[in-house]
Amino acid sequence: MIPKPSAGYSITLRVEIETRPGMLGRVASAIGKAGGDIGAVDIAGFGTGTIIRDISVDARDEAHEQAIAKAVERIPGVRVLNVSDRTFLAHLGGKIEIRSKNPIKTRSDLSMVYTPGVARVCMAIHDSPSKAHALTIKKNTVAVITDGSAVLGLGNIGPAAALPVMEGKAALFKEFAGVDAFPICLDTQDTEEIIRICRAIAPGFGGINLEDISAPRCFEIEERLQRAVGIPVFHDDQHGTAVVVLAALLNALRIVKKALREIKIVVSGIGAAGIACTRIMMAMGARNIIGLDTKGALYRGRTENMSPMKEWYAGVTNPRNVQGGVLDAIGGADVFIGLSGPGTLPLKGVKKMAKNPIVFAMANPIPEIRPEEAARYVRVMATGRSDYPNQINNVSCFPGFFRGLLDARASEVNQAMKIAAAKAIASLVSARELSEEYITPSVFDARVAPAVAAAVSKAAHQTGAARRGRRLVGGQPWM
Repeated sequence: MIPKPSAGYSITLRVEIETRPGMLGRVASAIGKAGGDIGAVDIAGFGTGTIIRDISVDARDEAHEQAIAKAVERIPGVRVLNVSDRTFLAHLGGKIEIRSKNPIKTRSDLSMVYTPGVARVCMAIHDSPSKAHALTIKKNTVAVITDGSAVLGLGNIGPAAALPVMEGKAALFKEFAGVDAFPICLDTQDTEEIIRICRAIAPGFGGINLEDISAPRCFEIEERLQRAVGIPVFHDDQHGTAVVVLAALLNALRIVKKALREIKIVVSGIGAAGIACTRIMMAMGARNIIGLDTKGALYRGRTENMSPMKEWYAGVTNPRNVQGGVLDAIGGADVFIGLSGPGTLPLKGVKKMAKNPIVFAMANPIPEIRPEEAARYVRVMATGRSDYPNQINNVSCFPGFFRGLLDARASEVNQAMKIAAAKAIASLVSARELSEEYITPSVFDARVAPAVAAAVSKAAHQTGAARRGRRLVGGQPWM
């Protein structure tokens, strides 16, 4: 099945068109026949008997971009002057920058923000280290740290190639929650060295967001770091995913009128995200979960392709000790959660699920099963893509989550905070709005980050993880 054009593969064609009636229509027709989706059309200039236009077009992939450009080039009276990839243009020079909050225009300004005045502030922090939260960027900064070993769907591409993702993460922190985040890409994949580096830089940050670090190393790095530093450590690939999946699942279950404790759930992909999703669902009462990796169901006694984390997983899930592949595990399942790869859920498997099945196929860019293929047989469908309804996206979680952690000056991240965040996201979809195609709020819903922040900060105080007094929300204390 041919995927839809996406802004991720968007080009701007600068074309010189003869000024004859119908010429722009011929260009638009050629783009449409080539499968492109036209966005903006702007006038960029004029020539002798010609008009120069910039035409923005969404495509399916890079090969499709080239095919669209060639289709336009073949039109008599039209000349393609330039083809710009809009995604690459958006990354030129990086996506983030640092700005000074104070003007530095005079000697007086310089004396306060730097020498000699800064020495007084340094000594104040030396005498009372907690003042660093009030007198430096520490109170509002997060280190986004990766080793480039498990980037998006790209795998182990290394720290330099991972930097555009970390920049994007930092931009989203600022855009959605006002948090200043710094991308830090480490040229090492040694667990001990990563922990040592993170410990060494922790004094300058209010929190650490681990990103795109491969399993099972990510589990040990997060756990040991959280014990070693006095600031919260959050592995977004695990916990951000778990929060947004739980939020969407709570609302999907409202539609099908099923209880989490009573349903059967199949999780495809037992990496960092799959394990974290399982843990948070179990914490909420789920009892019948079966996990699948590339070798099939995880069950007690399995020896192939196992690890200590998978041994734990097999011991606490799969109560009937089901063995085999997805078709063996999915019979009678109420929910399928895909965190694996394209095509891992065949249509035959969907047909074996229980009545009113819920399918979250979140592999990107190609899901475990395409929504078009599953539509007739699934009651609620969600993906990780923005071009289908019900996009399950970590952006709904991590900016607000860290906003709440920083506001409470939390010392750690705990399960109560994650569950509170998931419930906060779910609650933003009212009973009137809730439908099969709307189970989770848009990532651009301005209510999401404040709601998550308030829920996380409240949970931090309730669990004793907060080191700052309770803040007022809407003029009222939470408790």
